Amino acid sequence: MSSQSPLPARVVLLCGPSGSGKSLVAARSGLPVLRLDDFYKEGDDPTLPLVAGSSDIDWDHPGSWDADIAVAAIERLCRSRRTPVPVYDISLSARTGETTVDIGGTPLFIAEGVFAAEIVERCRERGLLADALCLSRGPVRTFRRRFLRDLREGRKSVPFLLRRGWRLMRLERSIVARQTALGAYACDRDEALGRLAKAAVAGRSATGSSTSAGTAV
Repeated sequence: MSSQSPLPARVVLLCGPSGSGKSLVAARSGLPVLRLDDFYKEGDDPTLPLVAGSSDIDWDHPGSWDADIAVAAIERLCRSRRTPVPVYDISLSARTGETTVDIGGTPLFIAEGVFAAEIVERCRERGLLADALCLSRGPVRTFRRRFLRDLREGRKSVPFLLRRGWRLMRLERSIVARQTALGAYACDRDEALGRLAKAAVAGRSATGSSTSAGTAV
């Protein structure tokens, strides 16, 4: 029997192409959510990658995102249920402040973002991972949803959004293939919600068993 106490909470990593509906699924699950988009690097960071053959920053490249800080925040949530996180404004490509995420007494929470698959193995090695899901809706549907969302939120200029949208539509199948190769399970919205519900039930059962074992004489 391990001398270490079980973690109070574990994470479901939710990834998928930009515009695939990650935020909607996370909200519908009813679980606490950590937004991994808040761990983007700032626009003046010299390590930001560029789109090949252009001067556009490649915000869809894992190098535009700080995986180390994201994993540290996930581990703090799993161990102590609270963590400070940056507040990131995508339209400004900048961190504008800091807030605290508190998951309360739940044994399960979601960390969602386009780069969630990049940290599947690191979370698994640390014993933090409950599941990893990759949403897939199809390139055309995703393009439309992403463009309308980004336009509504004023994330970037219209020419940039069109260039990015066309590029991502052509790359969507390879993006999903990469994320599944990294350990995420590809599914649609309904299947994702079903797996999240099962994981939540399993998490509550495990927490209850641990509590009972800890109080047994």
